[in-house]
Amino acid sequence: MKISDLPLPKDVIEYYNKTGITELYPPQAEAVTKGLLDGNNILAAIPTASGKTLLAELAMLAAARSGGKALYIVPLRALASEKYERFTEFKDIGIKTGISTGDFDSKDEYLGDNDIIVATSEKADSLLRNETQWIHDLTTIVIDEIHLLDSKDRGPTLEVTIAKLRRINPDIHIIALSATVGNAHEIADWLDAECILSEWRPVDLREGVLLDDTIHFTGYEVDFSRNHHDTIIALVLDTLQSGGQCLIFDSSRRNAVSTAVRVSKALKPSKDSHLAGLADTVREADTDAAQKLADCIECGAAFHHAGLTSEHRKIVEKGFRDNIIKVIACTPTLAFGLNLPARRVIIKSYRRYDPNYGMEPIPVLEYKQMAGRAGRPHLDPYGECILIAKSYPELESLLDHYVASDPESIESKLGTVGALRSHILSVITGRFGESYGELMDFLQLTFFARQQETRYLHGIVESVLDFLFENKMITRSDGSLMPTSLGRLVSRLYLDPLGASIIISGLESRDDASDLTLLHLVCRTPDIRKLYLRRKDYDWIPNFASEMQDEFTAVPDEFDSGYEWFLGEVKTAALLLDWISERPDKDIEMKFGTGGGDIRGIADTAQWIMYATAQLSRHIRSLHAKRARELTECLKYGVKSELLPLTSVRGIGRVRARRLYDAGYTTPESLVTAGERRIGAIIGPKIAQNAIREIETGRTYGQV
Repeated sequence: MKISDLPLPKDVIEYYNKTGITELYPPQAEAVTKGLLDGNNILAAIPTASGKTLLAELAMLAAARSGGKALYIVPLRALASEKYERFTEFKDIGIKTGISTGDFDSKDEYLGDNDIIVATSEKADSLLRNETQWIHDLTTIVIDEIHLLDSKDRGPTLEVTIAKLRRINPDIHIIALSATVGNAHEIADWLDAECILSEWRPVDLREGVLLDDTIHFTGYEVDFSRNHHDTIIALVLDTLQSGGQCLIFDSSRRNAVSTAVRVSKALKPSKDSHLAGLADTVREADTDAAQKLADCIECGAAFHHAGLTSEHRKIVEKGFRDNIIKVIACTPTLAFGLNLPARRVIIKSYRRYDPNYGMEPIPVLEYKQMAGRAGRPHLDPYGECILIAKSYPELESLLDHYVASDPESIESKLGTVGALRSHILSVITGRFGESYGELMDFLQLTFFARQQETRYLHGIVESVLDFLFENKMITRSDGSLMPTSLGRLVSRLYLDPLGASIIISGLESRDDASDLTLLHLVCRTPDIRKLYLRRKDYDWIPNFASEMQDEFTAVPDEFDSGYEWFLGEVKTAALLLDWISERPDKDIEMKFGTGGGDIRGIADTAQWIMYATAQLSRHIRSLHAKRARELTECLKYGVKSELLPLTSVRGIGRVRARRLYDAGYTTPESLVTAGERRIGAIIGPKIAQNAIREIETGRTYGQV
């Protein structure tokens, strides 16, 4: 089926023809035949690189040209940015695209002027909670990575968001996409969708297991000539010699770094000036992780995991897409969503550490996600995924369990108190369930209800309603369920109601509160990820907790079962205290055993919860609202309060702001008065020029 045969406007067809897309792949043609452009809901469970995004584009463009509006939902901010950059290319045919991934209590009404809006599932949920008006104008929604319904973290939010959007507009056009769904027909039935289930790929995928010097594929074997004693390095060198690129999936961040370092030493430094430039950019961070990454990049290798800063992850991703970086050793998170295909995927370890069970085999779904990255369209004659066995029984097990198996069925994770607490409050505040009967009727729209009887939820729902009533977030009268002003605020702030109750109780428990008091209060909520204690942390964290115990709003007895959890809260709060005290990133990474990306991630989450703390404090008329507001900004930039006027200027971060402040320039106005030459001597001429221009035009960072 050709693009020119589709019932699309002429300029849309011309756009695709100019970009070289003239004919549909078989799964795409099947989707069109089953009503993709006629308003039929579609679930496409087809391999990576088989054209899922094009299906979404065609549906969204058709909607836009019919006066409609589309929402593209993704699981990760990085994936949202990638899709946004792609869809902005439609500006050439008059299609406007926006992105919404920011503050959880923002309506982002300005985005209503766009034809396509990209958002994470959490942000889409928050837009619904904040009653954003353009949500009601949506005619099409695309759910990318629909298999994440199975995630205990993201699944419930995605499930409830879909149910809300369908309640608002029962006729909304749904396109759900995934590469790995074991029970695709069950999800399609839930969505009232046509199911496109295909194994077709534009590049053939070969899945095999290496044992000794033989790669065992299904039905045949291939001799592997080693050119290095290290199996991983031998596989990498073999791939590179034939012009390919490699992804190596490892079991942990530490192992991914170690593998990348080993591989880079085998490759040796390259004379490529592009690699040298990337390495120099990374080295500017002056941390141990940055130095290791830069050394690897110089040799054409890299590592990638969530502990890296977003800037460094983007450098690695772009370097790999540009075929400058040849090898990435990474954790499995890279397999979910980001478009980084390679000639060969090497799964170095198929086991992951589980704190409850030790080393456990990964799910088949996770294996298929990683394997699906093999094969670069238009570049590779085939893609290859290699598992590594140490014995013949292990070889047979891997071939049977992974290569020859289908991914596991997706199961709803909505049926727990923790998952339902926040969502039941949002259903009540959003007027989707104004009585117990209406609430249960709404839950009938969820995927959970498709898989199990909702009667199993009655006890959990009653428990959640009791909690919300006892904490004054809802009222119950004559069968009706109504949100209180506090309940509306908590839902709008996108807080777990349990976290809100912890914050309110802590604020009310004392008249005085230090920075550490408020930081630890934030770290007590379930909304923030706590740092675990390493062996060396026991040399100082318990002592720090004991010395500062008067600063905390709750301190369990050291023999209490929750004391270990408390120490994790204290460690996390101590990291945040160092962050806003302007301790260098390198020192924080060393002290807490974490990466720059983790520091930013924890600080970002803490900033959001501290902002919510300020709002809750104002609501209950607590004395701590002002300091919580200041700490919100301090957490955003990683500075003391005195630097906030300077860090509000775009391009002046925590390090440059401190240099300027110590030199006597304490306000944006003082920079303008001093002029570009003096300020440039402190922070660099170009940055000084841009900063002063920002100030003079009144556009400081954070303003829209």
